[in-house]
Amino acid sequence: MRKLRIGIVGTGFIGKQHIEAIRRIPGTEIVAIANDDVEVAKDVSEALNIARYYSDYRKMLDEETLDVVHNCTPSAYHYPINRAVIEKGIHIFCEKPLALTTDESENLVELLKQYKVANGVNFNYRHNAMVQEMRGRVKNGSVGKVHTMSGEYLQDWLMYDTDYDWRLDPMIGGKGRAISDIGSHCFDTIQFITGKKIVGVNARLVTVYPIRKVHTKRVEDSGADRDQVKNHVKEVAIQSDDAAHILLELEDGTQGVLNISQVFAGKKNAFSLHACGEKASLTWHQEQADRLLVGNRDKGNEEIFAGASYLTDEGSYYSTLPNGHPVGWADALRSSIHSFYNAIQKGSYRDAKQGYATFETGHYIMRLVDACIKSHEENSWVRI
Repeated sequence: MRKLRIGIVGTGFIGKQHIEAIRRIPGTEIVAIANDDVEVAKDVSEALNIARYYSDYRKMLDEETLDVVHNCTPSAYHYPINRAVIEKGIHIFCEKPLALTTDESENLVELLKQYKVANGVNFNYRHNAMVQEMRGRVKNGSVGKVHTMSGEYLQDWLMYDTDYDWRLDPMIGGKGRAISDIGSHCFDTIQFITGKKIVGVNARLVTVYPIRKVHTKRVEDSGADRDQVKNHVKEVAIQSDDAAHILLELEDGTQGVLNISQVFAGKKNAFSLHACGEKASLTWHQEQADRLLVGNRDKGNEEIFAGASYLTDEGSYYSTLPNGHPVGWADALRSSIHSFYNAIQKGSYRDAKQGYATFETGHYIMRLVDACIKSHEENSWVRI
């Protein structure tokens, strides 16, 4: 089977995670990277032994022979890069969100009707072995009909008014923030586990800090520090959500509730999901990603580890290590990319349904984020 030639656009934290994950997949070669800061691109290429680097992704697309491009840039750059890659006839794998606006994401979905390339969005949690196990047990009916879904995604990295990141700038991160950045993972994983779309939301968004304080250096036109040691504090108006409480309804009438926060002290990446069925319940905690809790009424509860012999077909396929060896976040990212590459190698990416999230899925989740914002503004349920 021919080796896939890969290009990476964006070499920050997530770009480096993609590089590491790709190198764990046989039959691949990362041939080039692009970053608008050429010195950063050079440093990464040297540190990670990647032959060629570019400051302009368009030049990389023109000069390199690529099978796949990974778009690992901030949200505002997703649309133009995705479009350029698609129009070159190259397969594209993009970080979430798919674009900055739903108009952009819809345009990409329409463009793919003309350029039939493989397209994926990195909702990696669906590729965790125990999330796959939840899906398998819902499908085989062992928990009975699922009547409620609930979950929470809690972090504390923005809990002080002096915390700031590009995601808080709507021109770079988009209108939604916590609901887009981490709530989108909840939407995708719930839909994946149940096999049902979310068709209604009733959301209340919380902005804890309408004003945040950003520390910036004050410099002269020459580039010299004006204050030598002191930093200048700039106040920035915040237009997006720090937290959200969301009621939701799936297409079969199943009800759900989500609690989302990036200002919850002590929570680092606390993503948890609960599927409550007529016979049993299933609970998964991302911070203990290799375990699944099965709740029973008439017998003892169970804690299942990610061992292939204990799992359904869906879960066992993703449980690649012997029992007792934790399968976690990095493994789910690798599996997400591997699933996408398998579809390319086999030509099955042309099929309507995929195990990975496609651009159509990414567009629908962007519509859900918009619906949450509209629901908050109108204080009402919004149907998709």
